[in-house]
Amino acid sequence: MELRQLEYFVAVAETASFTQAAAALHVAQPGVSAQVRRLEAELGHELFDRSGRRVRLTAVGEAVLPRARAALEAVAGVREAVDELAGLLRGSVAVGIVPGGPAGFVSDLLGRFNRAHPAVDVTLTEGNSDTLLARLLDGQIDLAVAALAGPPPAGAEVATLLEEPLVAAVAPGHPLVGRGAIALVELAGLPLISLPRGSGLRSAFDAGCAAAGMTPRIAFEASDPAVLVQLARRGLGIAILPRVVAVAPGSELHAIAIGTPRLHARMELAWRAHGPASPAARALIELARAAAPAAGAASAGAPAPGAAQTTRKRQAATDSPATDHDTA
Repeated sequence: MELRQLEYFVAVAETASFTQAAAALHVAQPGVSAQVRRLEAELGHELFDRSGRRVRLTAVGEAVLPRARAALEAVAGVREAVDELAGLLRGSVAVGIVPGGPAGFVSDLLGRFNRAHPAVDVTLTEGNSDTLLARLLDGQIDLAVAALAGPPPAGAEVATLLEEPLVAAVAPGHPLVGRGAIALVELAGLPLISLPRGSGLRSAFDAGCAAAGMTPRIAFEASDPAVLVQLARRGLGIAILPRVVAVAPGSELHAIAIGTPRLHARMELAWRAHGPASPAARALIELARAAAPAAGAASAGAPAPGAAQTTRKRQAATDSPATDHDTA
């Protein structure tokens, strides 16, 4: 039994196609088929049902798949251990960021990491906060830049990158332009523009509305804060945004402080507190944690005291709840 046979078998199982597996492996399709056939002959059982338009695992194939993956992971672990001992990092790391997140911080971080470890492949994906945190805890990504509405989920550890008050942002000429502050209940019945559910900012806003006893009228939703700005500029509603976004050059919006209750946007760097992590992932997390305080100190606005240098694990249920609603 060869490792290459196990690699080809896993690729076919994950893609349900010999053709797609061959493309992913950058080899000819007949070669993949031949190696899988040899593996089946050695085991004495068929691993795939080839009778349909897409191949499916047989019962034996279902039993073999997790063990084949474990074997490949073990071999990769041996290589990583040797490389780590020799001072050479290889492998891959995966990073996730929310749309409209701190792109400058992330690009600087990945640039520095690439210069230090050029043999490591880095991937970057976007998603809302809930999705990124779920993927982080599931081991699909190694580091996430996400927004939280409260304490981090169990199994995650975070460092605050940015903390900003949420504001109601309106276009020039809007009836509220002259206001410097507004209570949340005063927004009841007015068309609002917000990030969708699953984002930290929306979770904090919804929690604030619940505390104020109001149901917001969400007229428009978009996952990118820049789209919220564009919609508000055209007079389509009041955008709920972090102040740093609302007052950014070119936004042309008037930012109105939300006074009661106060809402805050909090952007977090998150990683798994426990569980397996490759040497490459550990190096990236170490570099990111070192950079996080500097990112918070350089952010626009005035973060809450100590926010830029805070590293927290999930707090116990007996902790006292915060007075404000913190998120991004």
